Amino acid sequence: MAEYICPHCKNPITDDEALLCLYCGESLNRSVGVMGSLNNPVVKVVIVSLILVLVLAFVLLLAR
Repeated sequence: MAEYICPHCKNPITDDEALLCLYCGESLNRSVGVMGSLNNPVVKVVIVSLILVLVLAFVLLLAR
C-alpha cells in the first residue's frame, strides 16, 4: 500500500483510490481511469517502444 502526501495539508493518505484528502477535503490531483493512467511516463515509454518495434518489424517484412 503506497502512501501519498496531500499537496495542500501535507498529511499522509494511505487509500490508493482516494481522490480527495481525508483531512482537508481538497483534490489530490490524481488521474482517474484508464486514460488517466496513460499520463504515467513509464507507460508512455512502453507504448512508444511497442509502436517502434511493430513499425520496425513491418519495415523488415516489406524489405524481404
